[in-house]
Amino acid sequence: MELTKTLSAQVGISGACQALTVARATFYRSQQPPPTRPGHRRRLSPRALTATERAETLAVLHSEEFLDRAPAAVCATLLDQGRYLCSPRTMYRLLSAAGEVRERRHQLTHPRYQAPELLATAPNQVWSWDITKLRGAVKWTYYYLYVVLDIFSRYVTGWMVATRETAELAKELLLASCLKQNISLGQLVVHSDRGSSMTSKPVALLLADLGVTRSLSRPHVSNDNPFSESHFKTLKYCSEFPDRFASEQQARSFSDGFFSWYNREHRHSGIALLTPEVVHYGRAEEVIAARRLVLAEAFRQHPERFVRKRPEPLRLPAAVWINPPLAAETTAVAAASVLPVRRSLNSALATGRTGPGGDARPIAKKTSRAFDPQAICLTAPDTLDGPESNATGEIQPVATLNSIVQLSQNR
Repeated sequence: MELTKTLSAQVGISGACQALTVARATFYRSQQPPPTRPGHRRRLSPRALTATERAETLAVLHSEEFLDRAPAAVCATLLDQGRYLCSPRTMYRLLSAAGEVRERRHQLTHPRYQAPELLATAPNQVWSWDITKLRGAVKWTYYYLYVVLDIFSRYVTGWMVATRETAELAKELLLASCLKQNISLGQLVVHSDRGSSMTSKPVALLLADLGVTRSLSRPHVSNDNPFSESHFKTLKYCSEFPDRFASEQQARSFSDGFFSWYNREHRHSGIALLTPEVVHYGRAEEVIAARRLVLAEAFRQHPERFVRKRPEPLRLPAAVWINPPLAAETTAVAAASVLPVRRSLNSALATGRTGPGGDARPIAKKTSRAFDPQAICLTAPDTLDGPESNATGEIQPVATLNSIVQLSQNR
């Protein structure tokens, strides 16, 4: 409203409200706020207890006999003694006014766990591991599948099938995976949920000895370990996945074939439809370059089949997050929402355009459009100084009051 008031001194209230899309009634109402009304005083009910009766009831509730009794039990006991002070609900109201209605048991208060924020920009930076059950031939019998996954390349760096879930087996799998990938000190972060094997002391000591950072999900939050959960869905939705495994040997045989196919042949949608092995061992750019040549040849032979633009292969994500920071998400959303507004207003407010004959001249016909003051503030540098005025490419709200006045008068 302060901007509207300042602008109204130069272009008038009607012009300022129209330029800033503020209703004139709202502007006038803000300049004359309604008078403050006196606070409403609650009328005391004639059925309410007097101050003496309230004090007597609290004294009875605080007595040694009824100190640990519920108001309903206190009321029933007093009735058996031939006394009636008030209803149990009134006793609760008196105790609540005195701040004495709360949980009296000593219960554990769980701390607020911070969401893990992990970033991987290359293979062998962040691993995710988990354990899933494979149903056996007999009811209530299971085999346990341990899987270690690289979240950047989706490459399975290690797996194991066992008849039980123990910390020692998890320790052996993680140690073998780290040795196979030549993990150095301080290079790797291993993320998992809070299962008994994941939080066990042997696993924690092993990771400390290897110089690997351990990361744990928040309790009861499956979204903190999305890559392992998604991988298990790919496993169990496989068309060849059996309903039950007859033996441990069959479970290992199936897992060996599945993980070989997954690493070497599976085209993963999260990594530009490349195979995990290609990304993990640094051959992604080579494959993408070959795809680009194939698409370029297809475009050369039939350019009419590609209407909008030249075909380009999918790009490999530069970074993979587990729980990206909220600030990064907000910035990305804001940039995505501002950029179309900036482009549309730049084209709509430009003074020189190419006419039908090819000469540059302003277009006389005006089209009605919604007037957005925030978009004007964001696009004022490009509107007044040209599209190359911001060398850094950042959108900055640097429009002055004079530029807003000029744009409102032109409109």
